[in-house]
Amino acid sequence: MGQASTRDWIVIAAASLLQRQGYVGTGIKHSGQEFAAVLRNTLDSEEDPGAGVQVCARQLSEGLRASGWTDGCPVTAAALKTLGADSEIQQACADALRSWEQTVTDKLLRSGFQAGDARELATAVIGALEGAEVAAQVNRNEEALRATSRQLARLMGSYGAARS
Repeated sequence: MGQASTRDWIVIAAASLLQRQGYVGTGIKHSGQEFAAVLRNTLDSEEDPGAGVQVCARQLSEGLRASGWTDGCPVTAAALKTLGADSEIQQACADALRSWEQTVTDKLLRSGFQAGDARELATAVIGALEGAEVAAQVNRNEEALRATSRQLARLMGSYGAARS
């Protein structure tokens, strides 16, 4: 038998993921990883983490607007549908949120924030962006994301003297 092609390996890996996690769980993991990459890239695009958060919010806004305000965060949507359930889907959502928080924490640590402040700010950033994205969808405009990212940048800037 010949060597498997890249396509064959992708099909095998996808089938394995579907078997272990189901369709929705696999989708959550992939969308969580996609947003983690966007978040990492936007944060790294700016030296100042607050400016990076604003770039991220701008990209979220553009995506929502382009989709007619329908394509919000699939992780948030799935998490809300599985509230109160101890399921693999809920766990995949929790893992995605923790991954995003860690991405923000890492950027803040590289920017000189103390560990405790970095962790708490990261939780606030992800919670605020997720909430603002939902508000932008409901209101069919991006002001919630703009205002939230401006205030997050201001909050991060206020830690200047407390950085190590």
